[in-house]
Amino acid sequence: MSRVMIALNSDTGESFGNFRVGNDEELMKFISSANIACGFHAGDPVVMAHTVRLAKEHGVSIGAHPGYPDLMGFGRRKMGVTPEEMRDYIVYQIGALKAFVESEGLQLQHVWLHGALQSAAGKDESMAKAIVEGIRSVDPKLIMASRPSLLSYKMAEKAGLRTAVFVGVDLEYDRDGMPVIQRKKKATDPKEAAGKAVKIAKEGRLTATTGEEIDMRANAILVHGDTPNAIDVLKEIRREFARQDIEVVPLGRMFS
Repeated sequence: MSRVMIALNSDTGESFGNFRVGNDEELMKFISSANIACGFHAGDPVVMAHTVRLAKEHGVSIGAHPGYPDLMGFGRRKMGVTPEEMRDYIVYQIGALKAFVESEGLQLQHVWLHGALQSAAGKDESMAKAIVEGIRSVDPKLIMASRPSLLSYKMAEKAGLRTAVFVGVDLEYDRDGMPVIQRKKKATDPKEAAGKAVKIAKEGRLTATTGEEIDMRANAILVHGDTPNAIDVLKEIRREFARQDIEVVPLGRMFS
C-alpha cells in the first residue's frame, strides 16, 4: 500500500511596512508550501523578497496569493473591479512575485486567490475567466489552487491549467463544502484541526457544520497564517501526521 502524501500550506508574506502579520519565520519550519501575498491585500516588495528567501531557506515551495487592491480591508471586501482590470491585476501581482522567486533561482509553482477575490472568482463567470486568462498569460505551467465547486476551478481545468484543492482545517465548512468565513480570526483547537487533517488526507472526508460527512479530497492542508495559534496547530498536525505515517511533501510532488 502506497504511503499517503499531502502538502502542508499556509498564507505568508502578509506583513506591510512596519505592520507585522503572522510569524513567517516560525511557519516556514512546519509547512511544505507557502502562498505569498503579492502587495495588493497585504505585503510589499521588501516583505515579498524576504518571504521568498525564507521559503528557499526551508525548502518550501512557493505560490502567489493575489487579492483585491484593499490593504485597509485585508482583501476581504468585494470591490467594483471589472474583469479586464482584474486580469491586469492578476498579471501584475503574479508577475512581481515570479520575478522575486526567479531572482533566487527558484520556480513559482501555484496560485491561490485571497479572501473576497476567491469568493468572486467562484461565482462570477467573467471574473473567473479573466483570472484564469491572467494566470495562463504569465505561465501556463502554474497550478491553480481552488475548490472543485468553484467556477474558477472548473474554468482553470477547461483552460488546461493543472488544478489543486486546498482545504483549511482552521475553518468550518457547510454541507456544500463552502468555508464558513470568520469576520475575526479565532484560535483553533490544535487536536481538532489535526484530526480533520488526518481524515482529509486518509479518507478525503470532512464533517460539515450540520454534522454530515462530506467529500473533501485535497492536495494540501491549509492553516491560515493569521490564525492566532497557527504555529501550535501546525505542530500538532505534524505530530499526528508522523504518528499516522502521512508524508508532508511540496505541492509539486503531488503532480509528479
